[in-house]
Amino acid sequence: MASPRRLGAPDAKNRTVLLDATERLMVEQGYAAVSSRRVAEAAGLKPQLVHYYFRTMDELFSAVFARSAERLIEVHTLALQASQPLWALWRFSTDPAATALTMEFIALANHRKDLRAEIGRYVEHVRLDAARVIEESLTRYGVDPEDMPAVVAITLMTSVSRVLIVEESLGMKPGQKETLEFVESYLRKLEGEPHIDELEALTGVSAPNNPA
Repeated sequence: MASPRRLGAPDAKNRTVLLDATERLMVEQGYAAVSSRRVAEAAGLKPQLVHYYFRTMDELFSAVFARSAERLIEVHTLALQASQPLWALWRFSTDPAATALTMEFIALANHRKDLRAEIGRYVEHVRLDAARVIEESLTRYGVDPEDMPAVVAITLMTSVSRVLIVEESLGMKPGQKETLEFVESYLRKLEGEPHIDELEALTGVSAPNNPA
């Protein structure tokens, strides 16, 4: 019986370089542009090294997603600890730079069943964590849970923000400004004006997002 092919160490520098190159290609050119040859070129490495560290492209995509998900969970956790958690989540969710890679993975998942399952588990984990904090916040702001269930609030925030980002990338204008103003007007009623410095420090989003 043949022994399994040895893979490069998970903490090897070249592996990290390949992950970085794949992530960069996905954000700048889209997931369809990613191939072992192009990843190697972007990383400045020999093509055979891609499959020395990753058996398949699916394994490479999975590793990139896992690393990205860890970073996003860290930012998400910090956002939920903010004095204005609703503003923090909204600003992060509507920042194209912060969500570009996630959007590519959602598109890629339509063609890769295993990755789709990974993303589903990640979204469920993040949504349930956020729902608990949002429920506490809404209760503190005097919002009846029956009028606005926390899980509905987080689903609306993330879904609307994703649509705004997609439509902005397509150059669509109708409804963009109005929707943004409507959501942010409601957030001001609950949490007041956003504390820009704190939100920037927690989420890395340095300026108000205006998809319109």
